[in-house]
Parts: sequence; structure tokens; C-alpha cells
Amino acid sequence: MSTKIKYAYLSGQIWIYRRNYPEDVRLVLGSSALKQTLKTADTKLAQKRVGEVNARYEAIVSTVRSGGALSGPEYGTEAFEWVRGGNASISHLRGALEQLRRPSFEVLAPVPKPTLESLSKTYLGQRSDQLRPSGFKSIRYSIGLFVSRYGSLRVNELGRAEGKEFLGHLPQLSSMIGKDEISAGKPLDWLLEFSKLKPKITARTQKRIWSQVNHFLKWIVYEGHLERNPFQTILFDRKVQQAPYAVPTDPEVTTLLQARPRDITYLLEFCLLTGMRSGEAVGLLRSDIVSRGNLGMFVKVRPNTVRALKTAASEREVPLHSRLVDVLGRLPDEGRLFPDLNVNLVTKRFAEVRKKTGLQRPGLVFHSTRKWFITQCERTGVPEHFTASLVGHQSARSENQLTYSIYSAGISDEQKRAIVDQIRLPV
Repeated sequence: MSTKIKYAYLSGQIWIYRRNYPEDVRLVLGSSALKQTLKTADTKLAQKRVGEVNARYEAIVSTVRSGGALSGPEYGTEAFEWVRGGNASISHLRGALEQLRRPSFEVLAPVPKPTLESLSKTYLGQRSDQLRPSGFKSIRYSIGLFVSRYGSLRVNELGRAEGKEFLGHLPQLSSMIGKDEISAGKPLDWLLEFSKLKPKITARTQKRIWSQVNHFLKWIVYEGHLERNPFQTILFDRKVQQAPYAVPTDPEVTTLLQARPRDITYLLEFCLLTGMRSGEAVGLLRSDIVSRGNLGMFVKVRPNTVRALKTAASEREVPLHSRLVDVLGRLPDEGRLFPDLNVNLVTKRFAEVRKKTGLQRPGLVFHSTRKWFITQCERTGVPEHFTASLVGHQSARSENQLTYSIYSAGISDEQKRAIVDQIRLPV
């Protein structure tokens, strides 16, 4: 087993000394380390010479930090008898170089690391340009929770202890946060107090918050402010249970339509009879309604100036149900069909009508209208891949979905019209 010597290593049969300078000394010397041969293969002799070179290293560091000049034999390799013999020409060259005036440098103070709060503003600014409003709102909430407690810390002061503490607070937060206007913009400590004796958020929501905070820290690492994410070894070990949306029953659909919910009555009918997502529907323009001659009116679901689409498969054409032709006559003749609506307002209005009508079944949300349309297609015997083309899902007809989409041109407008015409509202 080879002997180890601190600050030395064997290169071939010769011991080499190497010791890194502190950061402030590196800036002055323009060198990262003191390195030189110990001129021996003998371990005991090398250990002795390491001690001598260490003394010279300490002298160099002390002189640089005190602002002195490095001159004289005690700072050069010729200070050691075991080096002088074979280095006459090098010593001569060094002597000539030492006649040159060494420039003096100020020892620069290290630049302090930015705070988490300042970095969060930059991060959210970038994410706001990349995400849809609903997605950005979720991220802004998660990062806001985190920064409200730890924003004053500099990034290098953040550790696992803060991560475990934050993760431990998440199950204590109430699901009423955001629904109660008094909680808007409040810091984490206030929200924890507010959440006492109130229903708590699900493990799924906790995991989403935790993931979004970790994405923020990974961005900090990517930007070079940290070497690694201090939370990456903290595991989220709570079991996440899927909570699928409920499919409305016919009596529930009847109740919703008869209640004529404020601002969203026509939108509700649109989504029930086309299977569109709320974001797709509120972004419709009058120019998205096109005529197909004998086949009637069709709705083009496509990206526009109002909104993007969830996936490439979301771009499609859906026949306009005969009941919606009458609804269309009550909507604007140009521009947006639903100019005063957005997804957030639709969600709030649907919550209001649920409360008003007593339809409090878990999982019953506005997106359930889409599930109702798909269910009606299934109950009338429509093949799954036909329904998929109407609602903007990727076809599940074959295991190799990509191959199928390449070889199939999709269903015809006539087939689409026949499917939609079979759908009947229960009122």
C-alpha cells in the first residue's frame, strides 16, 4: 500500500508538491496553486521537503494578504538546497524577472450572493412569458409561499433544514386559501395560523407546491448561483391519490342549465355539446366559426391571439350542434365570442352555481362538462378513436399511436356531424 503525503503525490517515481491558494490570493498572484517537484523518490525525504515548502506557502499567503512584495530568495525555489543544483538557468531567469516591477492589486472582497427574494422576481418574470395565466398563477403562489418565509436568505445560506421545515408546513395549509379573499397575498406564517381547524390541502397539491419550489431551485443552480439544489435529497413520501373529475348525471346537467349561471350559461352549453375545454371555449373568435355547406357550421379549435392549445392534438374542427346555432345568434358578431370571460372567472361562476343548487358532489367541476360529452358519445356507440378526434385527444385505437396517426387521415366531416347530432341535452 503506497504512503500518502498531504499536499504531495507521486508522478512516475518523483514526488510532486501541490497546494491550492485561497481565492483572494489567487486573484493577486494569477495562479491557482503552488506546485513544484520535490526532487526525490524517497518517501521520508519527500515528507521532510513538504514541510519546508509548506513554510514557503504560508509566507507567500501572509505576504500577499498584508500587501507586501514577493521578493528575495525565501520566496523562490532556490531557497532550498535540494533544488538549487539542477536549476541554475531557471534561477537566473527568475532573478531577471524579479527586476521587473510587480504590479500591485487590491484584494477584492467576495461578491455577496443574491437573496432568494431577488432571484424569485427574475424567475417569475421569465416564467410569466413562458406559461399560460392559469399555469403561471399556480407557480406564483408556490414560490410566493416559499419566499415569504425564506426570501431574506442568500442562496448559499439555504440548506436541507429549511427544506424539511417548509415541506413539513405544507400539510398544515388549508384548502380555503385563495377561496377566502382575506388570505390573498399573506405570508406563510399567517396562512398557517389561518389554516388551523380548517380542511387541509391534498397530498397532490402539496406535491405540486414542492415540485414547483424545487424547479425554482434547479433554475438557480442552472444560472450558476448554487452548485446543487439543497432540497434534492429530501423525499416527498406522502401518498398521492388521484381525484378524477366526476361525470355529471343527466339530472345534474338539467339543474345546472335551469339555474342559468351568471355569465357562463351559453359557455356551459357550448362545452356540453362540443366537449371543448373551458380555455378553448373562452378563447373562441367569431372567425373560428366556419360553414361547411350542407354539413352546417363547424368550430375551428386552433391557436389564436387569445390563447394557445394544450397539445398538438387539440387543434381540430368540431360540428356546431343545432342547439348552438341559436346560441350563436346571441353572441358578438365579431371578435371574441365570450369577451368578458377567462378560465379563472368560469371556475368561480361554476363554484357559485354549485353552491346555489346544492350540487356539492366531489369532483364535479366545470371540466366535468367535457366528460359528459365523451360519455354521451360512448353511450351512443361512437368508437373511441372517433371521440378522440372530436375532443382533441390522441387516438388510443392502437398500441402504436404514432404509426396510426401517420397512416390515418382521420374521420370525415360527415362522420363528425353524425356523431354530434346524436347528442341530446336532458332538457
